[in-house]
Amino acid sequence: MRITNNMMLRNASSNINGNKINVNAMENQMSSQKKIQRPSDDPVIAVRALRLRSSLSEINQYYENNIPDAESWLEVTETALKNMEKILTDIRTQCEYGAGDQLTADDRKAILTALEKLRQQVYSEGNADYAGRTVFTGYRTNQKLTFMQDDASTKYEITQKFTYADLEEYRYYSDKVTVPATPGDLLNPANTVPNPQEAVFQRIRLSYGKIDSLDNAGSLSYSYTDNTGTVQTSPITVTEYETFEEWKAQAGNYTIADGEAVFIKESGELIMSKGLSDDIRENKGSLELNYTKTGFAKGEVRPEYYYNCKDVTNPDPDKQIEYTKFDANGKEIYQDINYLVAANQTLTVNTQASDVFDASLGRDVDALIEAVRFAQEANAKVEEIEKMQKMQEYSSDDSQAALEEWLVAAKKEAAYAEDNMQKLYNSYIGNCDGYLSKVLLAKTSVGSKGESLELTKNRMENQQTTVETLKSENEDRELSDIIIDYTAAYSAYEASLQAAAKINQNTLLNFI
Repeated sequence: MRITNNMMLRNASSNINGNKINVNAMENQMSSQKKIQRPSDDPVIAVRALRLRSSLSEINQYYENNIPDAESWLEVTETALKNMEKILTDIRTQCEYGAGDQLTADDRKAILTALEKLRQQVYSEGNADYAGRTVFTGYRTNQKLTFMQDDASTKYEITQKFTYADLEEYRYYSDKVTVPATPGDLLNPANTVPNPQEAVFQRIRLSYGKIDSLDNAGSLSYSYTDNTGTVQTSPITVTEYETFEEWKAQAGNYTIADGEAVFIKESGELIMSKGLSDDIRENKGSLELNYTKTGFAKGEVRPEYYYNCKDVTNPDPDKQIEYTKFDANGKEIYQDINYLVAANQTLTVNTQASDVFDASLGRDVDALIEAVRFAQEANAKVEEIEKMQKMQEYSSDDSQAALEEWLVAAKKEAAYAEDNMQKLYNSYIGNCDGYLSKVLLAKTSVGSKGESLELTKNRMENQQTTVETLKSENEDRELSDIIIDYTAAYSAYEASLQAAAKINQNTLLNFI
């Protein structure tokens, strides 16, 4: 076969270009330190790179975004729970202090001041938020747990369910002393000396006072399971009163017909006769109270986080909002907010308000405040009458005799008030323990979630490092290796240039 000069030139040019391409490839690798510049350079490396980059992007989403968000949510929740624990501990401390029988006027005043300040903080931690999302309100993260200001127009229809375990003993007082203002009032025959009385009943207390109406008062009944396993119902006759004063005026010193109950709208209490409460306890009964309430005070919890209810503020039925907290079987419906913290692994980061902030807590503190004020006022009446006994205008025998009768009545009222305060404090120590137990359980749950999240975070960190290493091994080249290959490619390129330069040095004339 005859090799012509043109053939030699074409081959030399092809070789030069091939070597130049190799040199250019090495230069690109040297500048980027990557094995390939486009998928066509090496499809196998390209496919592996796509897979590893996709895995790394997914891991980064978990490790750099989802997990930190979940951590922050849990931290906000834990801080709120710690604050709530301290508030409850302080309330319990005041209960222990108030349960003593040697309190002075200054002691009662200090307790009252402390309780009033704690009352303002009872549900404030329930409004804790992370990045503008309230952490205790389920899916409604744009809403607060409590009413943030007095709201006189909002109207709800609320359903609350109770069992015999919710019955509690409570004391009611009538014929309280009103100290005569002048000697004339003191000796006025029409101004008779009162005889303070105490009435003790079992009651069920709603989570709210100032109720519009007990909707099912006319058909109220309690249910229980008899010895044969059959569910039985027993009707309850209920008499409704607006206030305690109306009850006293119409029924006479807080009396209830045996087997019946009284409902006070002002306080939201269903007060039962002894026979009725004994029957409910003995039969381990349960009952449901449906009521309507218009207007809520600042700091009161919103009912949708605790009960089945309907916001009926708007008279248009199509614009009324119904909230379902419990299903038809009475099982609580949880609104879990789940974070995807790893492949096929989710973490529920939120805690339900009803699991921590008991709706009865605020009412308990209100009752304690009321009991302390009652004791303060009763003891102040005793002190005032004793001062009057020393005044000149009350120095007559008739005045002194009358003041002595009033003093006996005032001391009786003060004795009732002190006894009521101590019993209430002793009783509510147990309630505080129950509330604290719920908070501590929630704290434990949040802590467990945090530990689980920390383990997942460590695993994601290790996976991130592993995949980054694999990605680097698949795509990257060591600069020293590139320099060696570049030197070899460049040497080949220079050699091809030198060889090509000698191709045309000989012609046919040199052989003639």
